Amino acid sequence: MADRDTLPLPLEVRARLAELELELSEGDITQKGYEKKRAKLIGAYLPHPPGVEPSVQAERRPPVTPSSSRYHRRRSSGTRDERYRSDVHTEAVQAALAKHKERKMAVPMPSKRRSLVVQTSMDAYTPPGEEHMTIQDTSSGSDGEGSLHGEGTPTSSHGSISMEHWISRAIHGSTTSSTTSSSSTQSGGSGAAGRLADVLAQTHVGPLAYLSLKRKKVPGPVENGNSLRRSCEFGSELVWPPLEPEENHSAPPDVTSYASEHSAQVERPQVSTTPRPTTKYGNAELMETGDGVPVSSRVSAKIQQLVNTLKRPKRPPLREFFVDDFEELLEVQQPDPNQPRPEGAQMLAIRGEQMGVVTNWPPSLEAALQRWGTISPKAPCLTTMDTNGKALYVLTYGKLWTRSMKVAYNILHKLGTKQEPMLRPGDRVALVFPNNDPAAFMVAFYGCLLAEVVPVPIEVPLTRKDAGSQQIGFLLGSCGVTVALTSDACHKGLPKSPTGEIPQFKGWPKLLWFVTESKHLSKPPRDWYPHIKDANNDTAYIEYKTCKDGSVLGVTVMRIAMLTHCQGLTQSCCYAEAETIVNVLDFKKDVGLWHGILTSVMNMMHVISIPYSLMKVNPLSWIQKVCQYKAKVACVKSRDMHWALVAHRDQRDIDLSSLRMLLVADGSNPWSISSCDAFLNVFQSKGLRAEVICPCASSPEALTVAIRRPTDDCNLPPGRGVLSMHGLSYGVIRVDTEEKLSVLTVQDVGTVMPGALMCVVKPDGVPQLCKTDEIGEVCVCSIATGTSYYGLSGMTKNTFEVFPMSSSGAPISEYPFTRTGLLGFVGPGGLAFIAGKMDGLMVVAGRRHNADDIVATALAVEPMKFVYRGRIAVFSITVLHDERIVVVAEQRPDSTEEDSFQWMSRVLQAIDGIHQVGVYCLALVPSNTLPKTPLGGIHLSETKQQFLEGSLHPCNVLMCPHTCVSNLPKPRQKQPEIGPASVMVGNLVSGKRIAQASGRDLGQMEDNDQARKFLFLSEVLQWRAQTTPDHVLYTLLNSRGAIASSLTCLQLHKRAEKIAALLAERGHLQDGDHVALVYPPGIDLIAAFYGCLYCGCVPITVRPPHPQNIATTLPTVKMIVEVSRSACVMTSQAICKLLRSKEATAAVDVRTWPPVLDTDDLPKKKPPHLQKPSNPDTLAYLDFSVSTTGMLAGVKMSHTATSAFCRSIKLQCELYPSREVAICLDPYCGLGFVLWCLCSVYSGHQSILIPPSELEVNPALWLMAVSQYRVRDTFCSYSVMELCTKGLGLQTEQLKTRGLDLSRVRTCVVVAEERPRIALTQSFSKLFKDLGLHPRAVSTSFGCRVNLAICLQGTSGPDPTTVFVDMRALRHDRVRLVERGSPHSLPLMESGKILPGVRIIIANPETKGPLGDSHLGEIWVHSSHNASGYFTVYGDESLQSDHFSSRLSFGDTQTVWARTGYLGFLRRTELTDASGERHDALYVVGALDEAMELRGMRYHPIDIETSVIRTHKSIMECAVFTWTNLLVVVVELDGSEQEALDLVPLVTNSVLEEHYLIVGVVVVVDVGVIPINSRGEKQRMHLRDGFLADQLDPIYVAYNM
Repeated sequence: MADRDTLPLPLEVRARLAELELELSEGDITQKGYEKKRAKLIGAYLPHPPGVEPSVQAERRPPVTPSSSRYHRRRSSGTRDERYRSDVHTEAVQAALAKHKERKMAVPMPSKRRSLVVQTSMDAYTPPGEEHMTIQDTSSGSDGEGSLHGEGTPTSSHGSISMEHWISRAIHGSTTSSTTSSSSTQSGGSGAAGRLADVLAQTHVGPLAYLSLKRKKVPGPVENGNSLRRSCEFGSELVWPPLEPEENHSAPPDVTSYASEHSAQVERPQVSTTPRPTTKYGNAELMETGDGVPVSSRVSAKIQQLVNTLKRPKRPPLREFFVDDFEELLEVQQPDPNQPRPEGAQMLAIRGEQMGVVTNWPPSLEAALQRWGTISPKAPCLTTMDTNGKALYVLTYGKLWTRSMKVAYNILHKLGTKQEPMLRPGDRVALVFPNNDPAAFMVAFYGCLLAEVVPVPIEVPLTRKDAGSQQIGFLLGSCGVTVALTSDACHKGLPKSPTGEIPQFKGWPKLLWFVTESKHLSKPPRDWYPHIKDANNDTAYIEYKTCKDGSVLGVTVMRIAMLTHCQGLTQSCCYAEAETIVNVLDFKKDVGLWHGILTSVMNMMHVISIPYSLMKVNPLSWIQKVCQYKAKVACVKSRDMHWALVAHRDQRDIDLSSLRMLLVADGSNPWSISSCDAFLNVFQSKGLRAEVICPCASSPEALTVAIRRPTDDCNLPPGRGVLSMHGLSYGVIRVDTEEKLSVLTVQDVGTVMPGALMCVVKPDGVPQLCKTDEIGEVCVCSIATGTSYYGLSGMTKNTFEVFPMSSSGAPISEYPFTRTGLLGFVGPGGLAFIAGKMDGLMVVAGRRHNADDIVATALAVEPMKFVYRGRIAVFSITVLHDERIVVVAEQRPDSTEEDSFQWMSRVLQAIDGIHQVGVYCLALVPSNTLPKTPLGGIHLSETKQQFLEGSLHPCNVLMCPHTCVSNLPKPRQKQPEIGPASVMVGNLVSGKRIAQASGRDLGQMEDNDQARKFLFLSEVLQWRAQTTPDHVLYTLLNSRGAIASSLTCLQLHKRAEKIAALLAERGHLQDGDHVALVYPPGIDLIAAFYGCLYCGCVPITVRPPHPQNIATTLPTVKMIVEVSRSACVMTSQAICKLLRSKEATAAVDVRTWPPVLDTDDLPKKKPPHLQKPSNPDTLAYLDFSVSTTGMLAGVKMSHTATSAFCRSIKLQCELYPSREVAICLDPYCGLGFVLWCLCSVYSGHQSILIPPSELEVNPALWLMAVSQYRVRDTFCSYSVMELCTKGLGLQTEQLKTRGLDLSRVRTCVVVAEERPRIALTQSFSKLFKDLGLHPRAVSTSFGCRVNLAICLQGTSGPDPTTVFVDMRALRHDRVRLVERGSPHSLPLMESGKILPGVRIIIANPETKGPLGDSHLGEIWVHSSHNASGYFTVYGDESLQSDHFSSRLSFGDTQTVWARTGYLGFLRRTELTDASGERHDALYVVGALDEAMELRGMRYHPIDIETSVIRTHKSIMECAVFTWTNLLVVVVELDGSEQEALDLVPLVTNSVLEEHYLIVGVVVVVDVGVIPINSRGEKQRMHLRDGFLADQLDPIYVAYNM
């Protein structure tokens, strides 16, 4: 602004500059574009003194007198919206922030991926050297301050920061988390020093500049002997309070326990008790985590910071409840015993003055129009303006009369046919006119009145998908509108289809568009006159109203109401004939329509209409028109006054003495008072009188509610009230004296309208009269109100037919009142005061807050350079049975991540300090992206809608669920004193059986099982090779479905012999040596396995490294080879080459491999003799697998266990040599390996082997094979099932034509070690039902490390059952069955039938006592095919004995059980099994290691993940884990990175709603980051390690406060 004041700029340049500034503040152009255009405009007028940098040049400006500097700030700097501006409030906010400074919030900054930073704000950074630093006066202190000129201007050192330094700062500034604070001024002084610090806060000054500033002496007011405290130090950052030594460092800090509130300091676990300087978080230095473990990582540092922030919640501790273990009761907010209560007497209804009867008042508006149109046709009625402020057109009363008649005649007689006219009197018609064409609108409106059809004025739809335009369409549809009147220009501008017709807008009825320009209309016949009646009860017009939820209602206004309202306004405003009135308001509705279109015609007044487009270009235009036309009245909003204040400086000759009334239409907005005061302050010298300013209150339902009368008596001061915000939040009026921090200053809106009755009733429940010191909803009883919401009788009754009651319960009047939607009270002298709107009301924890007040507080937080003024939306969303406040603002493109984050945290503090309410979510969106209303405001309901559906695309989000959500259930306290014995007794007493079950007994089953004769599998193979040499055991398919290779019994035996010879000869292996088999899924693997058995070696099957991904897969292979102590590695030629390749050498140390044997060319001779193991309990093979928790565990399988295992499966699945089984599994561990390699040899059936990797080439391979070979039993994995569901979902018809038939399938078993994925199995069953798959055929199995298969759905026996359990009870380790679809229900599917020879019991994992069947506990298993122990290098004996040989602490203490590490429960069903017994079903809930203990309850990750995946279509996968009691949610985003931040609030909401848990950290990553093992299970612990080591390269990490 400096240059504009000192330079002799021509007027047109000044005007253009003003326009530019307006555009910038409205967000129509970017900061960059603004700078460019501005430089271009004033470049010619800038003198450059030699040797002075332009950036310094701009600094020097003459001192501005404080009185002017206070109001004439430069707009481009984003000064606050003056509508919401009050100096008192600003000081209050600063004071509140200063209070917070004592207990600084240590909030970790979210981290964002660089690409995201570059997209959103790279163009926004201006290098420090080139930036024009304009020092502005941003203080709002007293008038006596001097202003800053020479001192403190940064010298050229500012420009000497190197470009590289700057760029690295720009890029890393957002990812490092050293949040630089520009802390707020202490309340009280804000002098030069304060301003200097503001300058620092407002410009990106590098560290060097800080230094250079620090050396200068800065004068400032002295308080208590110190200079004003400011952080101008080098790189000031969030400072921790003094550290207190803590006694106990071992336990991680518990976020969930509520500490007392006495100290405001943040504790920090510390290992050394000596005080030391706080570490800087940006340079991930060593720091201690909660466990006292040093972690060198930025992520853990941030989480630690977060943990510390949360350790002392600000809310009071939860109230104690006795909660039944099942029921997690949400805390009910107890009323505060000290809350203020209303104490006044009951109010009385206030009556307006009598309506004066004037003899020449017309009997209706049409009659008035006829009178003026015929008596004084030349009198001007309306003057319209073009965008340059020139009078475009003058509509006289004569023209208005004749044209309206023409419109009336044409719509009645020229639409449709003579016999069937399209419109009849009483029909509704849409009026679609742009805001710059009031003349055409006026003609059409009066044309409708004359034709007795009902006009419905609406906004012009700009695109087919306008915000809210669909709702307008619903209104038109419900009103039965078929015709839309519009102007020529507007008609041409509507979007058209290629054929040239106007498309149907979304949600709109089919409309006939009718242009009302005279040249398109035919002249009415001479003898045709409209029928002009007196005003009656017919509907005159319908005004649309947008509700809080975005729906649009039509308020019907009767002709008599319209006329009476005009009479009331004429009387209140003392309107006289031929007065001139300037109207800036929207003429289609509300105050603009009532004064500028209706009342003006009744009084033959002259309206000067200022369109919104002209105001944007020249904000002073309305004041200039008042001067030019010597207007008596002006109708404006506080926004127009604010704009005029900003721009008035250039005007010399303003004279407002002609104004007798300045009507402020939004006078009911409590924050309009500051605009009124500031406007009066400035323009009083230009002839404006104080008594001229007349705020009014209005609503669509009640029309004008109250209006301040223009008086000539200037001694009558307007009413003011300074109310306590705290009191207001309880609905009580308390005049605030003691604490000026949180107050609301309101002005009166005058008295009630003539002839009306006004009262205030309680906002909810029965309409009972309020007390005199209570805030309630204002109600009005008058003829001049709306009568109904069109077509909605129920809502009409609640709004337009209200009978207020006194405390005795009697109605106060026989006539109905209308609710106005305004909250307020009646003050002394019958003056009405409005404190807010019902629509903006948010009830949080029983206290009421107004959205407008919160906007004002946010806008009072300096510096305002981060967000656009007037572009802030505040609304509430319901989460966990209470409203939560959300603030969304548009961020300027030039603000840095760090600045914005700083501003956000200060806004949170300010709102908390002033309103004592927490903000749940604060989001910043890029400029110009919030949905707009037609007049440029924010479309609130659409913003809320986008927020909730995740399409707002914020660029910054701060969630504070920890501080806001105070109604969570109490954390569960475990009762340690109950022992297992008392549990058992309790179960017996309550008649619950102990949860145990078993499969069929192996010993008693007589069958002609020849293989039973043999103790060892190697013997079974030799026997089969002799008895059935040509029987095919294995068939391997390739990706085309053709047979790649097959093996008969004899071929397998011969091949195994050769391999045994190779091992003895080349490998020189001893009996009992370990051999690693590294083969792709196929026949070689099987032959190699039996070759090992033949020469007495112990085989270990290992998945080969992936050729495309050697670096990550080869180390696992190497690790298994080393851990299993393999003496040699057997493999194929191709893999042999791979192990010796360059990539392999880079990944692992190749020299340490044991000898590698390649089995592609085998020796011709067979071994001298086949080894027979001496003892069946010796090792047969080792089974290595990576568990879901990321542990590599090998278990030992003895020959006895292996044979028992095969026999159990044979009996369960009825496998005989004549059978064929299709297997699509990985053959490396668990049941997959047993089915692939062992079962066929034992049972003699043919296995059709389908390697799962081939399905990636041909997804239909497995199902086609099942169909082609007419297989009855098939096994697959979840990943295979998922591949088929996703890959073949749309091809079922094609598959049918190719002859795919699954009707023979009897069992399709998913082999898994987890809870059954019921959604996947169901969708698979549904999808392939049409191809003959029986839904009951699909089932799952369950195995684990200690026992590779515990359950497996066999051929006989009942179908798998599904139960629904209460998820809340499950968290307490209880099982409660509920009906399907009941809230919090979780479907669980039985994991197949218990295998023969297996016994199961459910035990308490802590006490090891047996549990009843209504409890969730660990599944323990006793079986002859249990593994015999872990195979480890270290031999951890305690773990070994605990997992493989545990005994119950009570009851049957003799049996030795193996602990599976999985939680589950048993249920006795109504079904019977083969032996006629009732069937016991086992339900697996989840792994014990993965279950998360939070708030004393047990949560299973999969449940939370299921909720999260449902929240947004772009979430592909999700994984959760805990870290020091914080819940971390990692989501994979399948969409643009712009959507990343949309997910943060959605994820937080869903987890809160469904699980009563607060998410601590939300991490958004790319698809494929969450690691998954070969069985398709998530590796959550790997993910956790990756997160803590900062290896995930996340798109965004949000730390919820």
